[in-house]
Amino acid sequence: MDADAPGYSVAGAALRGVVSALPARRVTNEHFRSAFAQNDIDDVVKMLGVEARHWVSQTQTTGDLCQAAASRLLERLGWDAASLDALIFVSQTPNQRLPATACELHGALGLAPRCLAFDVGMGCSGYVYGLWLAAAMISAGCRRVLLLAGDTSSRMIDPRDRGTALLFGDAGTASALEASADAAPIHFVLGTDGAGARNLVVQGGGFRAVEPDARRAEGYDPAHLFMDGGAVFSFTLKAVPALIRDTLGRAGAEPAEVDALVLHQANRFMLNHIAKKAGIDAARTPINIDRYGNTSSASIPLVLTTDLAARLAAEPLRLMMAGFGVGYSWGGAYMTTQPLACAETLVL
Repeated sequence: MDADAPGYSVAGAALRGVVSALPARRVTNEHFRSAFAQNDIDDVVKMLGVEARHWVSQTQTTGDLCQAAASRLLERLGWDAASLDALIFVSQTPNQRLPATACELHGALGLAPRCLAFDVGMGCSGYVYGLWLAAAMISAGCRRVLLLAGDTSSRMIDPRDRGTALLFGDAGTASALEASADAAPIHFVLGTDGAGARNLVVQGGGFRAVEPDARRAEGYDPAHLFMDGGAVFSFTLKAVPALIRDTLGRAGAEPAEVDALVLHQANRFMLNHIAKKAGIDAARTPINIDRYGNTSSASIPLVLTTDLAARLAAEPLRLMMAGFGVGYSWGGAYMTTQPLACAETLVL
């Protein structure tokens, strides 16, 4: 490891299992034919690569999806709920403004009063940030930490905006981390460029008055997601290859040593370009955006429980994970997993 490389290395934290939960409603691109011309749909799909996605019902929340994933994970691991020391809920679509959704999930899962619980309001990079927090908490003395990450972005999209309406899907995930003297260190690089915060934003729902913005179409509803796709695309192509390089440098690893490059599923063209720039071939870069869309903070663990599930259960894997986007925020993690007791996807 290069001691001068940016980032953090945390020893003694092992990933034991991951479960993802998808809502039952599967929405194919046929759904959009009444709103957009077929040529417009084809143009967007060519760039984004999304053929289908799962959307929640009117009564489902991110908290519901994460609760189901967590219950299944604890069952599969055989962990008593009372053995958990911490619960982290990473999402930008909480159940409500207050209380923290983590506190509701704490009660629903029957966790002990000594188990701390809190929300982290992050999106595309959120899983890596949550993984770093969980590992750091284990380093500080926690034994078992439950990391829940997910978003229900379908509740925020403008159905008239083909760039976002076709892109986003919903999912919730649960990951279990445990203290282990045998666990290989996890290496992290994290960063922020808040100058880009307004390029991917939902202005409504907070406490700041909505400010006029010439980029937003007349009649824009501030409860809907606004994305300056060109600006976000430019940021990603500049920041993410460097993020991967710096994270591998922190770990003292080479691209050839990566068994799987697990990227936030932003869009297919972007993912292919990043992998090429990183020197990691397509065979080692799983992509599931065609089936699930961009699921924000859930996208990395959803790749783990779909495209990599069988391998994660059977053998050690060297994973290079990279989350990036809203904020602007980015996070990279390089870790070697031991065979997981559980890696599966539920449909609710």
